[in-house]
Amino acid sequence: MFDNDKYITRGVQNYVDPRLQLILWRAIQRMKVQKDYLQVFELTVEKSSQFVKHRQEVPPYEETFVAKGASTYIGKIFVIDDGDHSTMMLAEEY
Repeated sequence: MFDNDKYITRGVQNYVDPRLQLILWRAIQRMKVQKDYLQVFELTVEKSSQFVKHRQEVPPYEETFVAKGASTYIGKIFVIDDGDHSTMMLAEEY
């Protein structure tokens, strides 16, 4: 899962730094548990640092980390794998 062609929506393209996009794709790749088709990223900023809470429902998984070297973004991002391709989108685009 998530080893297929990767796409981003217009919202991600317009509002999320490409370096941050890459950090999120890599966070999915380095997961040590079985991956759910839906990955959720909650992004916040505290003291000029980009915090990322990465989670999925089945099996339960949650990790929080600081994303360094990218412009900040506040909001929720979904990454969905439909079997043929993976798509990164802003929550409001779902």
